[in-house]
Amino acid sequence: MNVQAIYHRPESNYCFATNGKTVTLRLRFSKEEKLEGVFVLYNTKYDIAKSRFKQQMRHICDDALFSYYGATLRLNDPRLAYVFEIFYEGKVGYFCEDGLLDNYDFNFAYFNNFQVAYVNPNDLIVPVDWLQNAVFYQVFVERFDKASQKDESYVTSKWNDLPTPKSFFGGDLDGICKHLPYVKSLGVNALYLTPVFCSVSNHKYDTYDYYNVDPMFGGNAALQRLVNKCHEMGIKVVLDAVFNHASEKFPQFEDVLKKGKNSPYFNWFVIHGNKINKSKSNYDCFAACNYMPKLNTAEVAVQRYFADVATFWIREYGIDGWRLDVSDEVSHGFWKEIRKAVKAQNPQAALIGENWHNSESYLAGDQFDTIMNYAFTKQMMDYWVYDAIDEKQLAQNLNGQLMRYTDVTNSMMFNLLDCHDTHRFYTLLGCNKHKFLCALATTVFMTGSCNVYYGDEILTEGGYDPDNRRTFDWNKLNDAETLRFKDKFVEILALKQQPALKNGSITVREKDGLLVIKRACRQQTLTLFVNKNKRGVKKFGAMRYNVTDEMQENSLVIQGRLV
Repeated sequence: MNVQAIYHRPESNYCFATNGKTVTLRLRFSKEEKLEGVFVLYNTKYDIAKSRFKQQMRHICDDALFSYYGATLRLNDPRLAYVFEIFYEGKVGYFCEDGLLDNYDFNFAYFNNFQVAYVNPNDLIVPVDWLQNAVFYQVFVERFDKASQKDESYVTSKWNDLPTPKSFFGGDLDGICKHLPYVKSLGVNALYLTPVFCSVSNHKYDTYDYYNVDPMFGGNAALQRLVNKCHEMGIKVVLDAVFNHASEKFPQFEDVLKKGKNSPYFNWFVIHGNKINKSKSNYDCFAACNYMPKLNTAEVAVQRYFADVATFWIREYGIDGWRLDVSDEVSHGFWKEIRKAVKAQNPQAALIGENWHNSESYLAGDQFDTIMNYAFTKQMMDYWVYDAIDEKQLAQNLNGQLMRYTDVTNSMMFNLLDCHDTHRFYTLLGCNKHKFLCALATTVFMTGSCNVYYGDEILTEGGYDPDNRRTFDWNKLNDAETLRFKDKFVEILALKQQPALKNGSITVREKDGLLVIKRACRQQTLTLFVNKNKRGVKKFGAMRYNVTDEMQENSLVIQGRLV
């Protein structure tokens, strides 16, 4: 037995309660281990010495190095004590806080059994239910369409010109509102907008007024029109919260520029010295951009200010949540205060962190509901774009990502192929439509939501920023070939509303050279088969997107009864 590989930790992604009387356990082993049986022995911490319940753990998945076993316990008492019983090599061992033991004396279990001392309801991760099958449509507001009557003297480029970092095309919120029937027809039920508040840039990630929508986008009234119409059509609205940094034109920063340490806002920023020296950039900022000073989010006054901003737009305009920009550079204490304020206003308002890496410390139920799942994006790139991994490795890597977080967190994960901060995925694929559909189907089948970047459905191309922020080419909707692709795109997105893809369990594996993702719930089981390479594979009795009886290169099959 590889003892060093065995791992478990209470009150973590290895042990989490989903309600007051249900606890899910995971136990990790070396993938090479030949196990004859794994069980959990449990009772309350007061009764485990006298008697124990016994439940078998099932193998749930493998990643590159480890095998994971799991069990869900239904408790009669919220005080849980437990020890794992492992059968291997004709022997039995007991795994507890002291490691793997040959024998275990339950009379002294209170010293070293694992435990959840008490399942407190206010410690549970409460799901945002609508995230579990949300289909997001992300819009870079300046580039979708324009419909507002406004001063356009700031516009520098013609629609459909290639963008530069400083281009202004004139897109606005009424332009989005105008096309909401089109957006809804894609199967979209959530809109995610890049920042809308006052800023000198086209992207608005350098905000100077957090209480007003930029006049370029139509002002506050335009946002209210958009939110109202979205809600009438059953579409949620999530705005971009830039709380890590502000514009150099932010009034509080300008006050510090004038008054130095005498400004009441001096501690709102991270300044090295008694006053700001812009030529030396003696203050922290976003990246190396000295026109975006970083906010000191440990400062209580800053926390209160942005908690009010976050709740204002929910309370007064009815938005449904926030995507949190550069969220992993912001203090945990700040996000805890933001969450308390937001959830008091609307418990079902979503908080989506822009975290690019493992984020367990942000996803314990006291900060974010979910993160933008760039780890998934990278796996799709490695598999479809760079051929760096095969089907077996992809399945292992996706399983490893699922094991990072609790089932509740995974059920809200924000999955994406591309966005305003990445290359267009279609372009990375060498403009291969079939690969794009296969990757989209994989995204749809993962637990949580699916994010579509505006224009993906009409095969919009683009490299890195700013090329990934092209205007929406409405003329493409007159092209028959584009419309045929869009129809298949929409057909795949529609699957997200199937019961199995909303709240079903997930199994990811490789079989016969195919990537296989199975989602199952009581009402339904759906299985996705993806064939990247040209192989002869038997005909599947299911709807399919390939053109012959055998699966062809870069094709997919969904098997199961749709309801």
